[in-house]
Amino acid sequence: MQSLGIDIGSRTIELVLLEDGEVALHRRLETTFDPLAQCRRILDGVSCPNPVATGYGRKLFIEHFGGRAITEIQAYARGARHLFSACRSILDIGGQDTKAIALSPDGRVSGFEMNDKCAAGTGKFLELMARAFQMPVEDFGGFALGGQPGMAINSLCTVFAETEATSLMASGTPPADIALALHDSVVRRSLAMLEHTRVEPPLVFAGGVARNPCMAELVGRYYDILIPEEPDLVGALGAALHAAQ
Repeated sequence: MQSLGIDIGSRTIELVLLEDGEVALHRRLETTFDPLAQCRRILDGVSCPNPVATGYGRKLFIEHFGGRAITEIQAYARGARHLFSACRSILDIGGQDTKAIALSPDGRVSGFEMNDKCAAGTGKFLELMARAFQMPVEDFGGFALGGQPGMAINSLCTVFAETEATSLMASGTPPADIALALHDSVVRRSLAMLEHTRVEPPLVFAGGVARNPCMAELVGRYYDILIPEEPDLVGALGAALHAAQ
């Protein structure tokens, strides 16, 4: 038995194909400015009836490829619980939104909060800040780990935060200290969402930003966290599990 899940996010598209409940294939592509063309690419050579789509582009997907759609909240809850049976909460920091999800003891969604109106506190924020530091976003977290704590970035807007960081660099503040403070500002926003959602440990840290070592270190200071081997595949996995139901 095969089941297919696809997560069309703002920055990447992930695909998971299950065979008898086990991952037989997974793929990842950049979303780009033509997500429909990227969906065709990621589906190349894959044939599976009744796929389930999630993410920002889920409606676009089912319009062109058929299947069903579920929300990201449902997909991440199902995927995280499958990977970690003890999971009681989820933090997903994606490209353009952040989700805090609380689960009941039986794995049902009992509450959630989502930030999808502002780039601050998301992966896009870190990507833009890495660009200001003239380094790949993949290297930004490791660089920030070399900073000294104690500094705070107070701007709540991405544009103003970049201006604040630039001013600090111009005043001679060590760049690694500024990078650490920028990561900490994202974590503080995430913690506020988690507290408002009244989550309980253990917390599954999912989404592409979970690959950032500085973010994992900072979130881990406040919560007992579990990070999947492929944290950005959790949504597609949840969609594939739903398709298999």
